[in-house]
Amino acid sequence: MHLSRTPALAAVAAALVVLPAATAATAADVPGQDKDGHYRFAVIGDVPYGDAQVAAFPTWVDQINATPDLSFTIHVGDIKNGSSACTNEYFSMVRTQFDRFTMPLVYTPGDNEWTDCHRTNNGTYDPLERLAAVRSTFFPRAGHTLGADLTVASQATAGFPENVSFRRQGVDIATLHVVGSNNGLLPWPELGFTAPTAQQVAEEQARMDNAVAQVRSAFAGARQRHDRAVALFLQADMFDPTYAVTWADNSAFQPLVRELVAQSDAFDGEVYLFNGDSHVYNSDRPLASGSRWLDFYGVEGSADNLTRVTVDGSSNNRDFLEVTVNRPGAEHVLSWQRVPYAP
Repeated sequence: MHLSRTPALAAVAAALVVLPAATAATAADVPGQDKDGHYRFAVIGDVPYGDAQVAAFPTWVDQINATPDLSFTIHVGDIKNGSSACTNEYFSMVRTQFDRFTMPLVYTPGDNEWTDCHRTNNGTYDPLERLAAVRSTFFPRAGHTLGADLTVASQATAGFPENVSFRRQGVDIATLHVVGSNNGLLPWPELGFTAPTAQQVAEEQARMDNAVAQVRSAFAGARQRHDRAVALFLQADMFDPTYAVTWADNSAFQPLVRELVAQSDAFDGEVYLFNGDSHVYNSDRPLASGSRWLDFYGVEGSADNLTRVTVDGSSNNRDFLEVTVNRPGAEHVLSWQRVPYAP
């Protein structure tokens, strides 16, 4: 939900250029992956924010592309700041840059590109209409990534093509379309509503139900195959340490938090949750025993094996996160480092 701390972004008029589809990649031939379970990938989010980052974004894409042995990149949402217009032209510009990734690019939406588009400085759009535009622009081929074409499982038949999953060397990876602004339940006063509309509530409920189903599916597969880890990616920071969170800010996340605790507790491996939204790099265990978030969400039990990682974003977006999937036998399944963008 975070408002941008950068200057307002001017509308960017760039025609959509869809590059020719690359040969479909499979589990055995994704670049940068070797047979002993060791590979790397990049995570970015809350980018590009504002005119300066829009101008720099192609160079940042180039740097990620030039980083040796990356298997794929995941963008955890917010492709614009919170005070700029949600235009089709802007979406097309970002899609053009996403198509420049030479590896598979997995993107899960954030609130800035649809939920918050009711704001006057965003163009006073109907957020649900903008959600449809996001899906048509970024998810036209269900079960396929942007960038290099990787076939993935998706919830397209349920109406959520953005929720995808795949497995690499004993790590089950899934995206969850869960966003800030209380998962899209904050009112749209600029459109004349002081409380969530019936359509708004129905949309959020269906999206949360499918996010929970995605979590259950990821863990079920991991348990069946005795996999090493589950890694989940979403935009919302459900455990934001940067301000005093209230129930009105985060109440919609309760079903997901409960499911995370239940599934993690029943899983023998490690669990990783990557998010954006709060813009400041952080790594913690928000659902471990004794955490205040267990009481906040009214959750019984704990998830001591769950590690949460927030990527830098907004004005802090001076780096990308390079994640390593370590070889079996390492102390932890995943490790990571922040890689500064070149000047």
